[in-house]
Parts: sequence; C-alpha cells; structure tokens
Amino acid sequence: MYALIPAAGSGTRLGAAEPKQYLPLAGEPMLVHSVRALLGCAELRSVTVVVRPGDTRAGQCLRADARLRIVDCGGATRAASVRAGLQRLLDAGARPRDWVLVHDAARCCVSVGAVRRLIEACEHDAVGGLLALPVADTLKRQRGDSRRVGATLSREGLWQAQTPQMFRIGLLLEGLQRSDALALTDESSVIESQGLQPLLVEGEPDNFKVTLPGDLRLAEALLLRRRAQPGRGGKP
Repeated sequence: MYALIPAAGSGTRLGAAEPKQYLPLAGEPMLVHSVRALLGCAELRSVTVVVRPGDTRAGQCLRADARLRIVDCGGATRAASVRAGLQRLLDAGARPRDWVLVHDAARCCVSVGAVRRLIEACEHDAVGGLLALPVADTLKRQRGDSRRVGATLSREGLWQAQTPQMFRIGLLLEGLQRSDALALTDESSVIESQGLQPLLVEGEPDNFKVTLPGDLRLAEALLLRRRAQPGRGGKP
C-alpha cells in the first residue's frame, strides 16, 4: 500500500508569488504538513511526492525519512503528475494490484485518523474509494455569466470529494492512459469513467483544500490548534 502526493502545481488561484505547496503555515511549508499526516500511517509502505522537473524545494523542506520518495516527473496537469508518479511506483517494484492513496498537497489539515478510516473501509473493497462529505449547503447554479441565480439544485445524495482517494495502481494508471483522462480533476472520476463505482467514506470538515487566501488563515489556525493539543501536533 502506497501514497502519492502530486505537488507540481503553481496554485495560481491563490495569487501567491510561489507555488502554494511551499507557502508557510504554522512555521512550515504546506507540503510538510500533508506529508507528515501520511507518514503517520504505518500501513503505508512509502509516500511519493511528485514535483515538477528541476524543483529542488521539496527535498530542502521535507525531513529525510526511509519511507519518503521525491520524484521530479510532474506534468502540466494533476492527472499527468499522478500518471507519471504511478509509473515510477511500478518501476520501483510496486505491483499493479497494490493500493495507492493519492492526496492533494493543498489538503494540509488531513488527519491520520481520516486516512486510516479510508484504508479500513477500502482495503477489502473491489473498487476502492475516497474521503468525501455529504453536501450540507443549498446549491445554486449561476445563469450564464450574469452572476444571478438560474436554478436551485437538490443536494440530496450529493457529496463533496476530498482526498486521499484510494485505488489499485494498475487500474488507476490504465484509466489515466486514456486520451481524455488528463482533463479529469480527481482519481475517482478516472475510475468512474471505467464504469466502476467508488466507495464514499465520510471525511472531515477540516480536510478542505487550500485554494483562496482566506483558506490559508483557516488552515494555519487549525494546525496551530492541533499543535497545542497533546498528541495532535509536533514533529513525526
């Protein structure tokens, strides 16, 4: 069982001067917090971080660990980075039937407990699954470009996808090698495109994706709060 973190993006929506995975949060780069949570799961044989070619910052900010791998084969899209990272796992000895947990570097507040809950729910499942939350808010669809409400959508049965997302390496790689797969935004979509139905495993509100400036402040507050609580913070 392996973990893979695509970290080759630029985070343009955040408007920062550097890739968001390296922005400081609670005294450490965002990427460090995401990697630490996955390394906290003894069930994982290794954690592979996929960065863009020539990027040396991950190696500078991440503490050396026997289970940590950094590979500079990231692509122009998330899907391209995941595809390249999966191939590196196979080249290093992983088997197509082995599980991989793909996690967003920008979901830096994921808890070890949530990751383990996903593993326990999916390790004997025929397909695999993902952390997700049932949608609680009322949903509105915009009318064209007007910024006016065009319709109110039913939230019944809707879930908000999170990561990690856990699938077989070979099945996920096979899906990503299709010509239309690079436009898909998460691993579950790739599996769904193959006619399969991933398992929804309830996640946690804290496991949000840092996308906008306000998310940085919220993530830092959560990380500092955990650090102040015995057994929730500190170094691995």
